[in-house]
Amino acid sequence: MALFEIGDRVAAIDDVISGTVVAVVGTKITVSTKDGFPMDFEDDELVKMDDGITVSSFDVAQVKKEKETPKRKKSRAPKAKERNQPKIEVDLHIHQLVPNTKHMGNYEMLNLQLETAKRQLLFAMEKRIQKVVLIHGVGEGVLKEELRYLFRKYDNLDYYDADYQKYGLGATEVYIYQNK
Repeated sequence: MALFEIGDRVAAIDDVISGTVVAVVGTKITVSTKDGFPMDFEDDELVKMDDGITVSSFDVAQVKKEKETPKRKKSRAPKAKERNQPKIEVDLHIHQLVPNTKHMGNYEMLNLQLETAKRQLLFAMEKRIQKVVLIHGVGEGVLKEELRYLFRKYDNLDYYDADYQKYGLGATEVYIYQNK
């Protein structure tokens, strides 16, 4: 028994076309559209519309969604050149920056750490070094937050927590986008 017969009202699955079946030859169905144009379809590309039953655009969208193969997200593997690019590691622990903090207040120490970070970022941008790892330590998170505030001032860089296995929670990696 054939799925479609002459005179059946049908709609296309992949397009917004409907009409009446005017010819059936094997699996090829010829449909006369509402505007009177004859169009050929395979039988699996059509849906029969019985009296009172219509196919909504939502139903068509659902069928299309089922038919489409999901596109894989292309994960860009870093090129050998990018993997082997040097990166700067900057230790912002105060005892690494000055020999003695005896006469310094917290505000002065924080400003020295931020100025060092800013100077190293500008150096990296000037020398076209794409990665900078700023080691700030865990502490109470004040320096980390101030660094993130500093990073938001630049639109050509991205920042994220550095490699946990190597640095733990006490480092932030900055990626600098280079203008060509």
